[in-house]
Amino acid sequence: MEERGIAVVVEDDDDVRHSLREVLLQSGFSVYATSSGLEGVEAVRRYNPVVVTMDLGLPDFDGLEASRRIRTFSDAYLVIVTGRVDEADAIMGFEAGRTIF
Repeated sequence: MEERGIAVVVEDDDDVRHSLREVLLQSGFSVYATSSGLEGVEAVRRYNPVVVTMDLGLPDFDGLEASRRIRTFSDAYLVIVTGRVDEADAIMGFEAGRTIF
């Protein structure tokens, strides 16, 4: 399978993090998975991924703040993965630099 680059998964739920990691691995990505906003920001800085999946509800700070921090140094494709369906959350996500909500 062709290597598609690096992906970083930022998700505090173990099952969801594992599932996202497996899907991305099967799609040809090298994957680094983290469980907090700070770890996620550090992983993006360290590995320079082409795609980042981001949860909103993280234990240290939310995914919106993590996205803002990531956008200061990375142009990775940001995808939010969340159970939230509020339109205001979607708007704030795009304002924070999300590519997909």
